[in-house]
Amino acid sequence: MQKRPKISVMKAAYPKLILKPGRDASLKRGHPWLFSGAVASVKGNPGPGDVVEVVSASGVPIALGFFNPNTDIIFRWLTHDTDHIVDASFWRKRIRSAIALRRRMVPRNTTACRLINAEGDAMPGFVVDQYADFLVVTMATAGFDRLRDEIIKILAQEAAPQGIYERSGGRARQREGLKDRSGVLWGDWSAGPVEIFEDGLRFDVDITGGQKTGFFLDQRENRKLISSISLDAKVLNCFSYTGAFSVHAARGSAAEVVSVEVSEPANRMAENNLIKNGFSLEKHPVIAADAFDFRRDTDETFDIIILDPPAFAKNKKDVGTASRGYKEINLQASKRLADNGLLATFSCSYHIGEDLFAQIVLGAVRDAGRYARILSRLGPGPDHPAALGHPEGRYLKGLLLSLHS
Repeated sequence: MQKRPKISVMKAAYPKLILKPGRDASLKRGHPWLFSGAVASVKGNPGPGDVVEVVSASGVPIALGFFNPNTDIIFRWLTHDTDHIVDASFWRKRIRSAIALRRRMVPRNTTACRLINAEGDAMPGFVVDQYADFLVVTMATAGFDRLRDEIIKILAQEAAPQGIYERSGGRARQREGLKDRSGVLWGDWSAGPVEIFEDGLRFDVDITGGQKTGFFLDQRENRKLISSISLDAKVLNCFSYTGAFSVHAARGSAAEVVSVEVSEPANRMAENNLIKNGFSLEKHPVIAADAFDFRRDTDETFDIIILDPPAFAKNKKDVGTASRGYKEINLQASKRLADNGLLATFSCSYHIGEDLFAQIVLGAVRDAGRYARILSRLGPGPDHPAALGHPEGRYLKGLLLSLHS
């Protein structure tokens, strides 16, 4: 019997990054980044956003990923299979995988989630948030910026949204040498708020003008926790934004929920969200005030205090100032908690790690003359996966503490 000839598959000839000796260890451990200091030489002439192959100092192929010589992070991992061709079918498979995971992990009574979470879904710098029938995308790397039209076409086919809106901006894009960009990318778009359901509760989301992409999707599981422990409690929600924690606490039969937020537009939306879920503003007031000042000035005590501030540390040089800010808000909260009261405190600052955050909170509690017990370490929901070898990808960290004298 005549043997069939083997069919040879041509391997894509990507430019190569040759690493210095011993600098391949982080990639092999599962970390998705390489910094410029790890690279000995570049073979070929890749530009920002091109796919390149990383090769060890001894010539062994290791991975494919995005290249950008204009940033400290010179390489962002895509796959360890260096025989792959990174084309439309490659990206379609990645997007399908991300969508399938959310269909499994997000409850059916919830219509908003993080659909694609950058490195957590092996798509570095690409974030997609779903709000009912609409998607909001952020592209923070040169690799995805170059692929924008192709990726949006695939995303529209696989997710079948009514519209796709882009909100790409901030320091991450600046570091990649990219300009801020926003606007409609695909489909029909309504200028007004989009209504979503979270655990059966109704919220309006300002997709085009709200913070981040309009709603803090990463806190969904933590809001559910607050609902479960709020029975008959007097709750203070600081940095309340559009009132999502407040609505969940009210749903949990809190005796009173006080929401404090400096932004008037956010407060109006918070009031609307409370009312549309059947909760009285008289019983659950929304106060326009700076959260720092409010806690210093009030003599009230609370059974539960929620601290979910914006990121205080935008880069490494901000860590000292941010640490003082986190300590101050936790110090004042510790002074306003009833005995055996509960403190749910969070940081979404990428540069403040979990251990450092815990040390800051501990210092604040001690300075307030209180003793704290950890009930739970908190983080984002399962629609915000992080690579196991990339702890930096788990930027949201939190603590649920019980305080007493």
